[in-house]
Amino acid sequence: METISYKVPGFEGPLDLLLHLVQKHKLNIMDIPIAELLEQYMRTIEEWKAINLDIATEFLEMAARLVHIKTAMLLPKHEEAEELRRELSGELMEYKLCQEAARRLAAHNIGENLFVRSPLEIQLDLTYRRTHPTGSILDAYLAAAGRGRRKLPPPAKAFSGIVSRHVVSVSSKIIYVLRRLYRRRDIRYTALFEKAKSRSELIATFLALLELAKACRIRVEGEGDKQVVYMVEGNRRTRNR
Repeated sequence: METISYKVPGFEGPLDLLLHLVQKHKLNIMDIPIAELLEQYMRTIEEWKAINLDIATEFLEMAARLVHIKTAMLLPKHEEAEELRRELSGELMEYKLCQEAARRLAAHNIGENLFVRSPLEIQLDLTYRRTHPTGSILDAYLAAAGRGRRKLPPPAKAFSGIVSRHVVSVSSKIIYVLRRLYRRRDIRYTALFEKAKSRSELIATFLALLELAKACRIRVEGEGDKQVVYMVEGNRRTRNR
């Protein structure tokens, strides 16, 4: 014997059913408790199945949507769940307003004797009078240009610490040290670093001293602030008298 089935009565769609459940159980439409609403919604679906009612696909899609929102709320970050819940609340508010508008129109009992005036032609003022900061205009351009054009070259300031860094060679500092020593024959160790303007220059000067010491061109004597660098000629120490 063929099983008798019935269409879902009384509801024009899943939003109609959700709004009915929200109003019936006095839920806050602007802050919907998804878990409670899902429980009531699934209970109604199961009751329809128990009496062999044909469940429209859109009602099952709404059930899956509610399950997705509830699942997203279990994640450590609830940003996606909050956005989905606000979207559902907005749809329910719009549907509620449409129902109210339909109820008011039905109360007027509009029949066939309806006269409609043709819409008047309105001269639109197309002058754009709003002002925007340059940053907002750039953001709007990047959003409209698409993903391909968003790959713009980085600004010059992104390379300020790389490209514009002054590179000091060790050979230039070797010449610098020798010139200082040719004039005085000996000089305080710390005096060779006093005019350095960057870390690169300090390191280059230190490496230059190591190279000269390795080549037996200079010697360093003393400790702390009393260290002195002097020239070596013929493996003998030379100082200005």
